[in-house]
Formats: sequence, C-alpha cells, structure tokens
Amino acid sequence: MKKIKGFGLLETIIIIIVTAMASSIATGIILYNSYKDNTGITYNEIAKDEALKEFLDVYYSLSTEYYEEIDKKALLECAIDAMTKYLGDKYTTYLTEEERLLLEDQLKGEYIGIGVLIEGNVIRQVFDNSPAYKSGVKVGDAITKVNGEEVKDKDAAYITNAIKKNPDKATILFLRENEEIELTIEFQELDVPAISYEILEGNIGYIYISSFSSTLAKQVKEALIKLESQNINSLIIDVRDNAGGYLSAAYDLASIFIEKGKVIYSLADSKNKVSYEDETVEHKNYPIVVLVNENSASASEILAAALKESYGALLVGKTTYGKGKVQQTKKLSDGSMVKYTSARWYTPNNICVDGKGLTPDYEIELSITYGENEKIIDFKDSQLLKAQELLNN
Repeated sequence: MKKIKGFGLLETIIIIIVTAMASSIATGIILYNSYKDNTGITYNEIAKDEALKEFLDVYYSLSTEYYEEIDKKALLECAIDAMTKYLGDKYTTYLTEEERLLLEDQLKGEYIGIGVLIEGNVIRQVFDNSPAYKSGVKVGDAITKVNGEEVKDKDAAYITNAIKKNPDKATILFLRENEEIELTIEFQELDVPAISYEILEGNIGYIYISSFSSTLAKQVKEALIKLESQNINSLIIDVRDNAGGYLSAAYDLASIFIEKGKVIYSLADSKNKVSYEDETVEHKNYPIVVLVNENSASASEILAAALKESYGALLVGKTTYGKGKVQQTKKLSDGSMVKYTSARWYTPNNICVDGKGLTPDYEIELSITYGENEKIIDFKDSQLLKAQELLNN
C-alpha cells in the first residue's frame, strides 16, 4: 500500500482544531440565501395580512400590559421557534446565534487557527504548511499553558477555545520529552481538512470524505492530481457516516467526474421542478465505487446517486439515510437564523430518496466480532474489501 499525504480512516473522525461541531445539525443540505421573495409579494402586502395583524396585537398587549417585565427578544424567539415546529418538518428549525455560528463554522470549509488536531492536551496531527507546522510544533507535543493559563489537565475543546481567545495569535507552552518549549504562533486562515486519501493495493485510489464543505471540491481536485500522478486505475469514494453539508459542494464534486450535459440532481419546490446538469468540460473515465451506509445522508446521497446514475459507479455498503429535502436559511437581525425546507431533490433517474434512501448494488455488512461486555475484539472492513474486489476484477 502506497501512502499519499492525508489522514488515516480512523483519524478523520476528528480533523480540525475546532471540536464538537456537527451533532445538532446533521443530515443537512444547505443553501445559504439572503432573503428574496420569488413570489413577488412585497413587505407592504405581507403587513396587510390579517393573521399577522392579530399576532402583532397579541405581541403588543403582552409586551405592554403583562404584569411582569417581559424579555421581548426571548418572546419573539419563542414565537419563531413555534412557527418552525408547527410545520412538523424536522429539518425546519430556529437556530440561536450560537447555533448559527456553529453551523457556519462546520460548513464554510475554512477557519482561523494554528492548524493542529488536539486529543486531550496532546498534538495528534500538525497540518502541512500551517502556522503550527512552520513554528516547529510536532506530533506528541503536550500543551501545558495557553497565554499563561495552566491547561495541562483540560480537554481539547477547552484548550481550543483558550487558543482562540486572542484574535490573531496565541502563546503556547509545549512539553516535549521533558523539555518545555514556548512558542508564539500567529493565526492563519486555513482550509478545514474534509478528506483523507491514499493508494490501495492494485493501484486503486481511495478518498474518504468527512464533510461537504465549501472547499471540498478544491481539496478533492488536489488529491486526484496526486493520486493520478501515481497511475491509479480506479477510485473508491467513501461517504460512510457523512451527514451532508452544502448542496453546491455535492454539485461541484460530481462535476469533476461526470460528463458535461448529464444531470446531477433536480429540485422541485411548490411551483416547478428544475434539473441541474454538469456544465464543466472536466470528467473522468476510470471505474468508481462509492461506499455508503445508513448514516450517509443528503449531500452524500446526492453525490452517490449522481455517480451511480450519470457516471456508472457502483454503490457498496448499506442503504443510506434517506434525506431528500433541501434547506434554505434566513439570517435574522439579532444574529439568529431560521433554516427551512424549500424543495425536494431527485436523482438523475427522477427518484426521490426521502424516507427510503439509496439501495446499494452490493449490500454488505461490516465484519465485527464482539467479546465480553460488547467489546470489539476483531474488525474487518468488509465493505471496503468488497469495493477493492470489484475494482480488481
């Protein structure tokens, strides 16, 4: 097996200095839009809505006549949250400013930092060409102080926040083989690593995708240049446990492989249905297998379906999550956000996967042997092995 720059499959679970990002916003296909009303309705016409007038009357009465003082901002937040809950759509939600920032950090594909992966208080990865790399930080260095604060007994999330407290740099004390090393490291805008890659036996390229962020296509293109320079003859794309991200990232990534003019997906809103085709000259010709499982959702499913139906790729693994809806967002003046479903998406063969998922061409269980207390004593990635078997034959 010939290794190429990247991260091991297990290491990709945590890939950036910012931690604990995705839990409350998984399975999202997001389209960020500033407010625009495609129906032609003006704000003046909305203001004439009788139901809205009644709502405003109640709001005014409560805010001026209730016997105790009222937090008007909190009152309106509850009202907006109630509107999203009324729709009964788990993907339509109200996000506070903190939740919005968490979502944006996850998906924007870039962050300001020093470029390390921290586990506990120990450096487990130093990203190439990052400020940490240039400053001489090494894997195994233990962080004991940040800007003079003792942090050797703190966890990675606490240390990350401590590093980010200053806007442009941090002074960090490292312990390396009983030697203390103090470095002042300036922050830099970095791409959030969204992939890992390597060459498997038989000259099979392998790319694991952890997030459909805004820089994903750029990172995959760079990886393919290196993989193809090593004469790969086929490719495995792994989107297992990938809950999605930007719709545009799925489109841009599919466009790397699919021929111009072929459909990538279609969107159907309350009025019409529009197909989105590949508009690029770029395409690939080698065989592709996409690894999927029950946690592959939204953008992962769009990519898998496009590669299967418009490229001829094979799907291996387990039936996917089945999220066939697309969300848009509206940012509010206080920094909070409403995320709401605006359309269903369809595969190139006009199939909506919502609630059903994509069925793989080869349904394969992982090979896991459990011992006492459900402890894993043996693991074999039978899904990856099946993909390799298919491509080698």
